[in-house]
Amino acid sequence: MMNSTIANCTIHIFLALVMPPLLLGVIGKTKAAFAGRVGAPFLQPYHDILRLLRKGTVFSTTTSWVFRAGPIVALATTAVASLLIPFGAHSSPISFTGDMILYAYLFALGRFFTMLAALDTGSSFEGMGSAREATYSCLAEPTLFFALITLSRLSGSYSLSNMLVNISFGVWLNNGAALLLLVGGMFVVLLAENCRIPFDDPNTHLELTMIHEVMVLDHSGPAFAIIQYAAALKLFVLGAFFVHLALPYATGNPYLDWGLFIISMLELAVVIGIVESVMARLRLIRVPQLLVAATILAAFSTLLVIR
Repeated sequence: MMNSTIANCTIHIFLALVMPPLLLGVIGKTKAAFAGRVGAPFLQPYHDILRLLRKGTVFSTTTSWVFRAGPIVALATTAVASLLIPFGAHSSPISFTGDMILYAYLFALGRFFTMLAALDTGSSFEGMGSAREATYSCLAEPTLFFALITLSRLSGSYSLSNMLVNISFGVWLNNGAALLLLVGGMFVVLLAENCRIPFDDPNTHLELTMIHEVMVLDHSGPAFAIIQYAAALKLFVLGAFFVHLALPYATGNPYLDWGLFIISMLELAVVIGIVESVMARLRLIRVPQLLVAATILAAFSTLLVIR
């Protein structure tokens, strides 16, 4: 039993360290296929991060320690969150009652320091991006909390491992309407929190549409590599949460479950790539409307499970 727990924790940490950039590569390859292009290799995000790590870092004379701490705190908070969320049918390495609250606010802390680092540059352009990020995050967080309340009600637990691992096809049969609403709301939040289309376009630098990218314009070299990896890890962690809702499974074979988890995450990356290929970026005034709609879906999900 102890050896199995150690093996699962080792695989969990290994996947959290190695797999996140691959999701970006799959998304890019999917978008290229829809556009009729070959596209960059699947491993291109790894090469980009390694290339940035070999470069030098330039700091503006107007910045303070806050600017340097922003990328580190963003990566550290996301890394801790990755230890709280279970991957596949396995419990997370760190699990305790109430860890769902810590999970939610770790992302808030990382976002807060990213916005502080942007404001520390004294640039009104980056301040604009920080204001947009703060506004949209306030609209996205209620959906996550409604999702946590719903899952807590279904599982009778306040721990993420118990809440997510216990989701099965039987739970879907008994509470299909509530979980279907939750899947819709959380997919919207997944795209919004990771600055994907239709909320933001990570490949553009058009100042009228930029949100996340504008906050990290002054970062370079290793600091920017940390930001890129932290963003990929955040997509991976929130994606694992979504996969538990949409594709629950437990075969009883731990290694087969790990394989199914990896396949499910790659499928999610393909779905995100398809969404970004068939949709255009929303106008900024439409973004709050979609986020409020996601909150309403999650709220109705909570109402359906409260009896």
